[in-house]
Amino acid sequence: MKNMWKEHIFIFLLVSFCMCTGKSDFAPYFYDNGGGSENGNMALFSVAEDTPVGSHVYTLNGSDPEGDPVTYGMTFDKGSKEFFSVDRKSGNVTLIEGLDREVQDEIVAVVIITDGRNQVEENVRVFVTDANDEKPEFLNLPFVVDVPEDTSSGSSIFRVQAVDRDLGSGGSVSYFLQSPSTKFTIDGHSGVLRVKPGESLDYERYLNHFVTVVAKDGGGKYCGKYQIMTSTAVITINVLDSQDSPPVFVGIPYFGYVYEVSVPGSEIFTVFAKDGDQNNPNNIHYSILTGSDGLFNINSTSGCISLTSFPVQLKNELYELKVQASEVGPDKQFVDYAITTVTIRVLDLNNHPPTFYGENGLQNRFDLTMYEHPAEGEILRGLKITVNDSDQGANAKFRLLLVGPGRVLRVVPQTVLNEAQVTIIVENATAIDYETNQFLTFKLLAVEIDTPERFSATADIVINLLDTNDNIPKFSSEFYIARIPENSPGGSNVVSVTATDPDSGLWGQVKYSMYGSGSDLFLIDPTSGIIYTETWASLDAEVKSKYNFYVKAEDTEGKYSLAEVFVTVLDLNDHPPEFNEDVLEKTMIIGAPVKIQAVDEDAEEPNNLIEYSIMKADPDNIFDINTSTGEIKLKPYIKSMEIVQNISKQKECKWSLVVQARDRGLPSFSTTAVVKIDITEVSQLKVHMAAFLMQSRDNPMKAFGMVASIISVMVLVTVMISTVMYLRNTKSNRITPARRIIRRKPRERRSWSFRPAFTHIDGNHEKFLMDDETRSNRNVDDDNSSKAKPPAPVCPPPPPSESQRPLPTVSGALMARKCSRGSSWKSKKKSSDDVQKSRRNKDSSSISSALVSELKMKIEQKIIEANQGYYY
Repeated sequence: MKNMWKEHIFIFLLVSFCMCTGKSDFAPYFYDNGGGSENGNMALFSVAEDTPVGSHVYTLNGSDPEGDPVTYGMTFDKGSKEFFSVDRKSGNVTLIEGLDREVQDEIVAVVIITDGRNQVEENVRVFVTDANDEKPEFLNLPFVVDVPEDTSSGSSIFRVQAVDRDLGSGGSVSYFLQSPSTKFTIDGHSGVLRVKPGESLDYERYLNHFVTVVAKDGGGKYCGKYQIMTSTAVITINVLDSQDSPPVFVGIPYFGYVYEVSVPGSEIFTVFAKDGDQNNPNNIHYSILTGSDGLFNINSTSGCISLTSFPVQLKNELYELKVQASEVGPDKQFVDYAITTVTIRVLDLNNHPPTFYGENGLQNRFDLTMYEHPAEGEILRGLKITVNDSDQGANAKFRLLLVGPGRVLRVVPQTVLNEAQVTIIVENATAIDYETNQFLTFKLLAVEIDTPERFSATADIVINLLDTNDNIPKFSSEFYIARIPENSPGGSNVVSVTATDPDSGLWGQVKYSMYGSGSDLFLIDPTSGIIYTETWASLDAEVKSKYNFYVKAEDTEGKYSLAEVFVTVLDLNDHPPEFNEDVLEKTMIIGAPVKIQAVDEDAEEPNNLIEYSIMKADPDNIFDINTSTGEIKLKPYIKSMEIVQNISKQKECKWSLVVQARDRGLPSFSTTAVVKIDITEVSQLKVHMAAFLMQSRDNPMKAFGMVASIISVMVLVTVMISTVMYLRNTKSNRITPARRIIRRKPRERRSWSFRPAFTHIDGNHEKFLMDDETRSNRNVDDDNSSKAKPPAPVCPPPPPSESQRPLPTVSGALMARKCSRGSSWKSKKKSSDDVQKSRRNKDSSSISSALVSELKMKIEQKIIEANQGYYY
């Protein structure tokens, strides 16, 4: 009641508001644009079933009389599928479900338009138009047809039917055969299948035919493209048999035999024929037409041919009988027939098998004794074998086979008629080996070839082999490796070598010996092959640790083989490390280590590996030692002589250390030495060179290589500078003659100025270059200078009667004398080295000044003489 009361109050207020404002409220409406339009109220709207999902298919369009904005909607019946969705603002209708006209050809929906206060709904029907999306479907599958084989050509035997649910041309169906058939054809419109004119069916050749028929619609558009839909089905045609074929003999040609022991009534052969029409066959009747001469008879029902007389009465060896097989129809009359030939041969009875004979008659075992490895192709003449078959003709033909170890022997001949002498030939001499088999056994077989009985005979061939010395002794290995400790007593066993000779008797006995430069300290037992050391031999790994020599195994006839023996003398730790002196004196520069070295004469590691340690030092916190290299250096915190002097409390810093050198062998040996170290210090500029020289005392080749490298660089630089100077001076000495020569009065002589240039080379060499103003331009060009070039003076031309003379110039290089003397790093020689160095510098300076002055005077004199006789 309260809710109803509230609704009435709301309506009253709303009506009062409208009356006060004086406005009307009209419902919105759809535009009705009729069929074929793409916007409006969807009246008479249709959509194709192949429209893709998500496509925009229509636009709802309407208006509100008051001009208020409107929104759109669409609803479907409860339980039905919603095919469209509507954008509320724009009214765009979108397909959201796939369409299938064959399933649903129209869609019922309600379209809605509202201005927010009034809502208008209209029922619409959307028609789904057809597209060619269905294939033709065959009815009454599968297609199986039974057709008698005597059906006449052109007769209809079956009708296929297919339907297509599409409309228009897409729903029309036509037919054709997928592969052109030689027996059948089909009507394209009705689907009637017929036997092709001029063709017939034959049950005896083809019991079944399989024809593939295609149903094709009339075509139509689908998704904007034109397409034709087809379906296929297979028609199985079973051909039924009819009585139209004559009898057929089975198993031809026919051959029969009459033997010497046959009696009248003996069955010789049985023929068999069957009706050619297998579906409903008739009975067969047999008869002999010609060729029997009254000697043979045939059973009319079974077709069995029998002998009517004794074989001795048969005059011919071969008889050919014409036998007829006739079909018996339902009225006991012969319907159809067939004729064949039966060949009968009169034969000797095969009643004698092959037989082997020896020198003394019948024999089935043959023995032979021979040496191994006969020559290939050799005939075993000790075997006298004859084989015989007493039958005649084909019954006496047989094959000889030799069964045994493959391809060792072969038998000749391989095919025999009646009788032959058997020959055995060697084919593989290597396989006849006494060491492999002391005797060989073969089976000699004689087997008939063309007889049904296949009679055969067997004989054993046993070959006893005699041995020959055909093998050489062979070592168990191509080389032997032995190890023996050094200092082993004389007569110690080293290694045992073994060789075998498979020959028998004395040929198989082996005698050992050895030779080679490495066998001087060893002996070998000639029978056992044991190698041992000489009683006086002393093996020392430090003297020689590797021995190798050859051992020889020889039989009684001198056949032998060799093997190599490698003997390694194992090192024992029997030498202690040794220093060169018991007391070692070393000078140590702060920052550079000193190195001590001990030598262990043992041959192998770890016996000759040495570890160094400081056993005693006072104080003991000054030095460290590298246990592997023996380098002794100061503790890292000691970086100057002041620290050392503070520790030692003395001005002269000398220490004595007790250093131990111990090897790593078992047992381990050690040696000690006293190392006296004098600690000194060099200037900061020389510390690296001093350290290098101190480190090079134990490796003089390193220092020599460094000095040689420095000298090579200096020589190369000097040669290059000299070459450049020579080329420059040569160019400056050329003066080009003038074309016009005028003799004039002499003018005042110009003064020449000289500008020496000195360049330091490697700190010790100096060079100087003197140029006059006439060569200033050349020097500026060569130096690639950008400064202004002063004008060069021009020399006066020579008189016409005198020949041109070159202007003499002088250039030279001055190198100071270099003195190198050996120096010591000890502090007491440092002052004398400085004095000598200053003296050398003074001497070099005075010599350079004297040479420059003398050279300048000579150049001025030459210029004065060259200018004599030239006038302007």
